[in-house]
Amino acid sequence: MMEIRVSIYEDSKSLRISLYHLINESTGFKCVGTYPDCGNLLEQIANDLPDVVLMDIQMPGINGIEAVGILREKYPEVKILMQTIFEDDEKIFNSILAGASGYILKTTSPARILDCIKECFEGGAPMSPVVATKVLKMFAQNSKKIPAGNFNLSDREKEILSNLVEGMSYKMIGQALFISLDTVRSHIKNIYEKLHVHSKGEAVAKAINNRIV
Repeated sequence: MMEIRVSIYEDSKSLRISLYHLINESTGFKCVGTYPDCGNLLEQIANDLPDVVLMDIQMPGINGIEAVGILREKYPEVKILMQTIFEDDEKIFNSILAGASGYILKTTSPARILDCIKECFEGGAPMSPVVATKVLKMFAQNSKKIPAGNFNLSDREKEILSNLVEGMSYKMIGQALFISLDTVRSHIKNIYEKLHVHSKGEAVAKAINNRIV
């Protein structure tokens, strides 16, 4: 059975240890590295080769948002799931714009954390409802002065992108449009290529900022 490889960046030692045990002792997951900061980020990622990085926003030195930007440039295929104790609008907004795949609070239950890692790995963008609402509100506020863009998306691609903006999962989109999960993934791959983005968060940001949907 294939295991989802996870690297953890968390400055709280107790939380770092508990996340390590949660991931390593769960079927289908493997923790390949745990770190208190991002001081040797690129070297560690090169060694770990993770599928998903669980990234704390508030860390000494290079913070989580800066780390996302660094990883997006060097390892665009790695999924990044942000984790924080704060429901800070600006930090959430900047994380998503930097290219984070999802955003969860540290109060999230262990079972849900595993679900979010899996969802991230499969191309989704896990986000708690309260966070999603704030993000969409902030995108709307920041999009008013930006002219609409045309990225040659088909009607079906615009429909799927609109569903992504509404926070629907790939499975929900497939059910709503009566198409298979593989077809949804294929459309989303094309959408990413046309928008020149690497994550759902970036796609949603571009869709709203350019008034595509």
